[in-house]
Amino acid sequence: METEITVLQKQVDHWINTVGVRYFNELTNMAMLTEEVGEVARIIARRYGEQSEKESDKGKDLGEELADVLFVTLCLANQTGTDLQAAFNKKMTLKTERDASRHHKNEKLKP
Repeated sequence: METEITVLQKQVDHWINTVGVRYFNELTNMAMLTEEVGEVARIIARRYGEQSEKESDKGKDLGEELADVLFVTLCLANQTGTDLQAAFNKKMTLKTERDASRHHKNEKLKP
């Protein structure tokens, strides 16, 4: 059975090869990822942070912008031969082992 991120990587690869013609090079995709993260940051800063939200930003969909970040991330994983599911699983294991009690002991995080 395929895992969720693996399925997404295949879905993006299929789209690139049937609709998108080819992947942009890695440097272009890195620049695009940075741009997309900036769009997410703008929404978060204005909608949830202390900046006032401009009228032109009120219609922006945070989920759509996060999906753009995910799409470009999946593109980069595909074109660099990265198994993102395996990397994610490894990272979750590492974080769980490292942080098992760390956050519970942090006074700043207590309600």
